[in-house]
Amino acid sequence: MHSVIGTHDLLLVTLDTLRYDVAAGELAAGRLPTLARALPGGRWERRHTPGSFTYAAHAAMLAGFLPTPVSPGPHPRLFAAAFPGSETTAPGTWRFDAADLPTGLAQAGYHTICVGGVGFFNKLTPLGSALPGLFAESHWEPGFGVTAPDSFERQLDRAETAVRGAAGPVFLFVNVSALHQPNWFHLPGATGDDPATHAAALRYVDRHIGRLFALMSERRPCLAIVCSDHGTAYGEDGHTGHRIGHEVVWTVPYGEFVLEKGSWR
Repeated sequence: MHSVIGTHDLLLVTLDTLRYDVAAGELAAGRLPTLARALPGGRWERRHTPGSFTYAAHAAMLAGFLPTPVSPGPHPRLFAAAFPGSETTAPGTWRFDAADLPTGLAQAGYHTICVGGVGFFNKLTPLGSALPGLFAESHWEPGFGVTAPDSFERQLDRAETAVRGAAGPVFLFVNVSALHQPNWFHLPGATGDDPATHAAALRYVDRHIGRLFALMSERRPCLAIVCSDHGTAYGEDGHTGHRIGHEVVWTVPYGEFVLEKGSWR
């Protein structure tokens, strides 16, 4: 990471609430052509989330604790706050002297941008302002939220304006709300949320995420991380939703790759 920080833009996309089994199934069926092109080997990596709901998972990830590979560790981290005794800080880890990654990157000369999605990024309450407040620039509006059928397109419009108006290297974080319940409106004829509507929402995101990859490869190479913050249950073992310790919540898809300058058009 020492050769990346300062030379590359950084992109972190959290596909909020996306389940690993749905993500892997859609990819294997050939229904995610844009992500298949971007992901290493055309596959998701199976990982474990650091938190079972949005706030917990993002608080951890924005401190450098990304989803962890499911194989036994320890697993060296890409980014880590400097603190003694860390067992996952390795020679290749980029260490920052701050409590969170956006502040650490700002100290390294990055302009940090948050484009929020779900309620923990809405800036309408003190809690909804905590995570966006880590960034130099943050954006949210109702059209970015879970009830808007075109939320991701609106988020991309704002991201384009913010990134193209920035000077120097950029860290762009986008919390994609489209996967989160309610998502039934992404599947024609559906009247309620289930894994099929969840999958339809992911296909919607795939149709548009190429715009984001093109944006972030315009100026310089970009290290991109696309992952879920946690999954969600649709009746498995009687569970609905998340903030629970169930396999469909703890297991998430993860992808990490470099967008070379000008490689996405």
